Amino acid sequence: MYSRIIQFPTEKSFFLFGPRATGKTTWLRQLFPDAVYIDLLQSDVYNMLLAAPERLVQFVPPDCQEPVIIDEVQRVPELLNEVHRLIEQKQQDKNKNIRFILTGSSARKLRAKGVNLLAGRALTRFMHPLTVEELGNEFSLEISLVFGHLPAIYSEPDPADYLASYIQTYLREDVQQEGLTRNLQVFARFLEAASFSQGSVLNISEVARDCGAGRKLVEHYFYILDDLLLAHRLPVFSKRAKRRLVSHPKFYFFDTGVYRAIRPKGPLDRPEEIDGMALETLVFQELLATNDLHRLGYELFYWRTSNGQEVDFVLYGEAGIIAIEVKRAAKIRTKELRGLKAFAKDYPMASLYMFYGGEITMYIDGITLIPVHEALQRLPQLCTAQDYPKRPSSVPVPE
Repeated sequence: MYSRIIQFPTEKSFFLFGPRATGKTTWLRQLFPDAVYIDLLQSDVYNMLLAAPERLVQFVPPDCQEPVIIDEVQRVPELLNEVHRLIEQKQQDKNKNIRFILTGSSARKLRAKGVNLLAGRALTRFMHPLTVEELGNEFSLEISLVFGHLPAIYSEPDPADYLASYIQTYLREDVQQEGLTRNLQVFARFLEAASFSQGSVLNISEVARDCGAGRKLVEHYFYILDDLLLAHRLPVFSKRAKRRLVSHPKFYFFDTGVYRAIRPKGPLDRPEEIDGMALETLVFQELLATNDLHRLGYELFYWRTSNGQEVDFVLYGEAGIIAIEVKRAAKIRTKELRGLKAFAKDYPMASLYMFYGGEITMYIDGITLIPVHEALQRLPQLCTAQDYPKRPSSVPVPE
C-alpha cells in the first residue's frame, strides 16, 4: 500500500471525490480501521437506504467516536439530508461529536439533490491516481507512459488486461447503471472518438461526426465524463491577453493508462504520436494532483494564439506564472522554443520550462530545459520555489 499525501481535516467531516479505482476505499480502510463503514455498492445496504434514507441513524452507534464512512454516497444523494441533520444534532450536544467521510466518484447527483454539499459543514478533498512523489523509488517513466498510475496497476499481474477491464466495467457498465446513457454501443464509439481529441483543442462537432452521433448527444457524453471525474477540460489562458487566442478548451482523460487503453491503434497510427500524447497526459495529471494535494493554489490553463503559437500548460496563482512545454524528443530545436518565447513577450514575469526527453538540464534564452523524468520527480519543488533558477546560457540549439 502506497503512502498517500492527501491532507485531510482531522476534526471536520469531509467529502473525498475521485474517479473509480483511484484508491479511496483502500486508503480510508487503512487510515480508519475502526470506522463505521457503510458501503452503498453493497446491494442490501443500498436498497435499504434508498427506500428510507432516515434509516442512516440505525447504522451509527449512539456513542460513536470513530468516523462514519459512507462509500459512493452519490448513489443515494438523499442521505445528505440525514448526514446534515445528524451533524446539527450532535453539534447541539457539546459532549458529543460525529464526523462523516463521504466518498464519491461523481458530484453531479449531489449537486442536483443534496443539501449544497452540506452547506460548508464538510470540506472537499480529491483522490487522484498515484503521483510520482507517492510512487517514490517505484516510479518508472516507461511503465507510467504505458500503464498510467491507477494503484492496481502496481499489483495486478497483467496491467494491460486490468485496464481493458477498467474500460469495460467503469466507463461503460457503470455509466449505464447510473442511468446516464442507454446505448452503450454509441457510448463506446464516443469514447474512442474522444481519445483522438486527447491533448487537443476540443471540437465537439468533429467528435460527433467521428462516432456517428448527434452533437447534443456527444456534448451530453462529455458532461458525463466531467461528472464522473474521468476527464478534464483545460481552459485557455487569456488574462490580459495581448494576442488573438483560441477560445475552446483542451481535453484530457484523467490517466495516461486509461487514455491508451481507450485509444484505438491501427497501421496508420504513428507510435510516436501516441507516445507523445501519453507523456503530455502524464505531465498534466501530475500537475493537477500536485497542485491539489499540496494546496498550491494555482489555476491550470493552456495558451494558444490564433496563428498557432502554443504553450502546453500555464500555472497561474499568487505565487506567479509558470509556463511549461512538453516534448518527448531528446534533442530540442529552436522552433520548438517559439511558443514559450512568444508567451514570455506577453508575460515577462513568467518562469519558463520545457520538459523533454533528454538527460541534461540546460538554460537557453531564459527557458529551463529539464529531463522529463527528473522534472516529474521534483515537481512539487519546481512549482513552489523556482527549483531550477533561470540562467544565461551559451548552449547552441540546432535550427
